[in-house]
Amino acid sequence: MTNTPRILVTGATGNVGSAILALLVAAGAPVLAAVRSEDTKVPSGAKAVRFDFLDPGTFTAFQGVERVFLMRPPAMGNARRDLGPAIAAMKAAGVQQVVFLSLLGAERNPVVPHRAVEQLLLESGMDWVFLRPSFFMQNLSTTHRDDIKDRNDVFVPAGKGRTSFIDVRDLAAVGAKALLEGHRNVAYPLTGDEALSYAEVAHELSLALNRTITYSDPSALRFYRAWRERGQPRAFVLVMLAIYTTAKLGLAAKITDDTRRLLGRPAITFRQFAQDERQAWI
Repeated sequence: MTNTPRILVTGATGNVGSAILALLVAAGAPVLAAVRSEDTKVPSGAKAVRFDFLDPGTFTAFQGVERVFLMRPPAMGNARRDLGPAIAAMKAAGVQQVVFLSLLGAERNPVVPHRAVEQLLLESGMDWVFLRPSFFMQNLSTTHRDDIKDRNDVFVPAGKGRTSFIDVRDLAAVGAKALLEGHRNVAYPLTGDEALSYAEVAHELSLALNRTITYSDPSALRFYRAWRERGQPRAFVLVMLAIYTTAKLGLAAKITDDTRRLLGRPAITFRQFAQDERQAWI
């Protein structure tokens, strides 16, 4: 793909960023991996470049880049203060398109920082793509892994609400497609093909692991205290609470056809995900 513009991937070592990076490399795109240290190991075919949203001295990473995958670091709750300067630097450097990892329903939820980032991009004049995924299946094998692995519990305050989970592999495939094909000024609400309650999630995990996994459904206060005691930043915990409150209110159950339509195949099911990831909880 010698004619593909140079692409910079932020969050390149995270769940989504690393998956997008691998797909771009496989497609032969000229791709830069934005990382805290240039010594960070990245896939062969990609080049590591030092970048930090809070260090303007690293904004030279945008030079010669035409397309950017933008991932908001979870601990950065003040989007205009923490990400605004980097977005302005993208524009000044000549970046043409930004594919931003947002959140399902962000356009109707001014509380989450994702919406503020979307607004910054709308104001920037650059072409944009908003990936608005539902809750990641992989959050259960990363962020919530220890609760499931060590306590056999899905510890989230989502009540009886259903969630149209999406597998990160599907999300990354859509993101890579948007970057490679240069999609412009469009928002994609991305979900799986089914909406599950967390009781059903616990049941599917029980089947995959051949042991009983429960769903304790803690109160918002209990969840907040537990995660703060684990040393997580207040902003990060509050964003998680906002997401789970959305699910509890029944606002995360919507199923869209964008994932299936864009990829030309069914979305990965939660049952398949649980089988593929089962080693994370053993």
